[in-house]
Amino acid sequence: MTFPSQKNLQQKNKDNKAKIFIWSLFDFANTSYSIVIVTFLFAVYFKKVIASGESIGDFYWSLGTSISMLITAVISPVLGAIADYSAGKKRFLLFFTILCITATGLLYFTGEGDILFALILFILANIGFESGLVFYDAFLPELASPKNYGRVSGYGFAMGYVGSLVSLAIAFPFIQAEMIKETFPVSALFFLIFAAPLFIFLKDNRKVVIREESYFSIGFKRVYHTIGHLRSYKNLAMFLLAFFFYIEGVNTVIFFSGNYASTTLGFSMQELIIFFIIVQTTAIAGSVLFGIISDSIGQKKSINISLVIWILTIIFAYFTSDPGNAFMRMLSGLFSRDAVILQRESFYAVGLLAGSVMGATQSTSRSLMSKLTPADKKTEFFGFYSFFGKSSAILGPLVFGIVSYATGSQRLAILTIAVFFVIGILILTKVKDTGRVSS
Repeated sequence: MTFPSQKNLQQKNKDNKAKIFIWSLFDFANTSYSIVIVTFLFAVYFKKVIASGESIGDFYWSLGTSISMLITAVISPVLGAIADYSAGKKRFLLFFTILCITATGLLYFTGEGDILFALILFILANIGFESGLVFYDAFLPELASPKNYGRVSGYGFAMGYVGSLVSLAIAFPFIQAEMIKETFPVSALFFLIFAAPLFIFLKDNRKVVIREESYFSIGFKRVYHTIGHLRSYKNLAMFLLAFFFYIEGVNTVIFFSGNYASTTLGFSMQELIIFFIIVQTTAIAGSVLFGIISDSIGQKKSINISLVIWILTIIFAYFTSDPGNAFMRMLSGLFSRDAVILQRESFYAVGLLAGSVMGATQSTSRSLMSKLTPADKKTEFFGFYSFFGKSSAILGPLVFGIVSYATGSQRLAILTIAVFFVIGILILTKVKDTGRVSS
């Protein structure tokens, strides 16, 4: 016989699973923007069509990325503090989602020579995408208990990578028909449709507040107060510092993998698609697996495991990036394959390894952040989390580019990525994988 209390508990668990699914659908939705605009199609379209294939197109693209990341990094902690004060995460998430979707759709109207117009739209879209993640991530502590942060965060990232595969499948006929710019409004529509359930069904903890000054004034004061009292959050501050360094490595891989494959290895569009499918598929498995592992052994240990795998991946990429070195000659003889062909094939293995920990590192970091954050400052601290993540998206690729330019070798630049992971591991040893600190 089932007692009413048991029925209520079962219903509550069912409702909570539904909320987690609806929340993860947003990850499924927004990766259509990430894969179509940032990583793959618009990035190529901007260089080849809008910038007419000129080398200065790379500079403009980097400039647009850096500006959008810098703006997001600066405003995220303030917006998070405002949202905490007014309990209005969903309102801010809606605003930035609409901003991203609208600007993405309008990219359809860009063409050859429209560099300024395209950059403005891209910057607005990227600010909308990146800023929205601050408020999306801050929902996690409300949907899961600390013991389940890892797997729930992993489910979200896995759903995101599924969304990127579905987005690539939808875009593929357009790519074959050479209708690249038509994929931009399709991506925006995909984002809109699958993001909508979050705004319809998930409730925000709204509250009525009496204020005598503007929300932005309140936001700046709360951030200033938090920075001034960082000694009260030493453990969290140490984690954010570690996160800053190791996520630089992840961001640099994301930023340069396609560029390296197409420029250095001469990958065709079809080979790039295969490469991205490998990365996204293994990222799905890695996100789910590490989510389960982190709930069993702890987020900190799981992050360390993923960082060790990253370092081994970078070392493997370094030794396989030169078909003339002794390691590649040995592999060539072992597998009876031409060294140049084997070099190209080995990059698929690099994608497999990188994909297995790409989502895992990010999702486990998000769950540890949720575990360590004060309950009344969760969105504000996720703003700082975003600040460190976005800042590293500027510095990491810059270091890679400088080393590559100074030495004339992307192969040597690859090693700088490993340095970021090593520094991250060393700092992470100072972090205590414990419960939330009090504010």
